[in-house]
Amino acid sequence: MQDFHLKVGDVFRFAKTVGESDVYLFAGITGDLSPNHVDEQEMARTAYGGRIAHGALIVGYMSACSTMATAGARAGGETPVSLGYDRIRFLRAVRIGDTIRVVYRVAEIDPARRRAVADVRVTNQRDELVAVAAHILQWTPAPLAGDTQIQPPGVDLAPPVGHSRPAD
Repeated sequence: MQDFHLKVGDVFRFAKTVGESDVYLFAGITGDLSPNHVDEQEMARTAYGGRIAHGALIVGYMSACSTMATAGARAGGETPVSLGYDRIRFLRAVRIGDTIRVVYRVAEIDPARRRAVADVRVTNQRDELVAVAAHILQWTPAPLAGDTQIQPPGVDLAPPVGHSRPAD
């Protein structure tokens, strides 16, 4: 296994103007057709002054940076996967037409567990902080031919005690 793919302090950036099509396509894909996202007249009467983007869409933009962070990692015989986002907070609304900027900074590396944690900050065109999160990445050994599931090191895929997996 090679040296770790990232180092503390590595930074990845992504910027995008959130368009009406982004919000409507996301609403259609997810089924989240809340008036918050698709009803301009109703939302114009609120403190937001109009429609706002889905928080999960903003997390999706965070994921663009994790993709940048893991580019080229597969060549080392490992597969980078997201273990999730912790401490996600949506601090301000993102309106249609806002330009968001994601800064993804590697904060911790645990080479023994093959994990990295990044601090993620999202700002708008006025440099206002709109969202924050901590993202956990795991590098897993590449599966052997024929394997359909691989258990990442340190991740228990069994259901919690008292719960069962749904039937296939």
